[in-house]
Amino acid sequence: MRSRATAYPLLAVLAWGVMFPVLASALTRVDPLNLTTARYLLAAVILVAILLLREGAGALRPGGRAGEVVVLGVVGFAGFNVLTNLALEHAAPQQVALFVATTPVITQLVRWARDGVRPKPLLLGLSLVALLGVGLVITRGSLTGLGQFGLGGLMMIGAVLGWGIYTHGASRFGEWSPLRFTTLTALAGTAAMLAASIGADAVGWQHVPAAADLVAVTPQLAYAVILGAVIAVLAWNTGVQRLGAANAALFMNLVPVTTFAVQITRGYRPEPVELVGAAITIAALVAANLATRPRTRASALPRTTAVTDPIAVIDPAAVSVR
Repeated sequence: MRSRATAYPLLAVLAWGVMFPVLASALTRVDPLNLTTARYLLAAVILVAILLLREGAGALRPGGRAGEVVVLGVVGFAGFNVLTNLALEHAAPQQVALFVATTPVITQLVRWARDGVRPKPLLLGLSLVALLGVGLVITRGSLTGLGQFGLGGLMMIGAVLGWGIYTHGASRFGEWSPLRFTTLTALAGTAAMLAASIGADAVGWQHVPAAADLVAVTPQLAYAVILGAVIAVLAWNTGVQRLGAANAALFMNLVPVTTFAVQITRGYRPEPVELVGAAITIAALVAANLATRPRTRASALPRTTAVTDPIAVIDPAAVSVR
């Protein structure tokens, strides 16, 4: 039974790992903000339809928590996805994927800052080791490569920090179903992205995509919406509920592995130092997750909802798992 439950988070992280190269290929035809907005407009429609079918129209009302929903949707949902797509213009998909894999560690640090729950010194040490591995991948082991970190790396730091805040905030919505929290924050984040996209088009920061461009990226959009933002999210939530957040979180370390594999099949030939850096990052993150796992049998049992544990790891590239 347990081995069958692992299929859910495994499906999710494999879908997300493939998605970074998919989105990077679409950015050659559509600007990042417009691409992100189009993706989540479609995903939000699907999520709303599912929520209406499962929980009814009443689930669309925030019940006095509209402010929290909007802040979390804008900071985490919109902020993460917009910054990630922008970063893909400045950094390779495998580099972006490594940053995303640091989400559980960043979430622990956000929890420390907001709740005063100090993480273990071991976790902080492993966090630095993971970042060292990311640095090796980006710079390819050379100080002259520090310039490659640049804007893309800074954007991903902001993206993951925003997602950490979102993940932590989700712990305050334990009475909501994961589907309801996901849908309402998705709506708030999508509204913010739509407004930003319209404004950017109006001032010339980006350009409204031509119909031919949208048709050209239809396969990428279909993958990112259906697999990345709907199926993978639902699979992830199911896995978190059946395995517990801490156990499911370990699967997030497969995201950069999957992305590297996709890039290699597309002809990319990583240098040995990049593989070493990726291995260091993944090993450090696995160790960090193991260090924060509950030690009692009872705490490792499946949770009744995916939003009760603030250290749960969620798809940075998808809508949300909360």
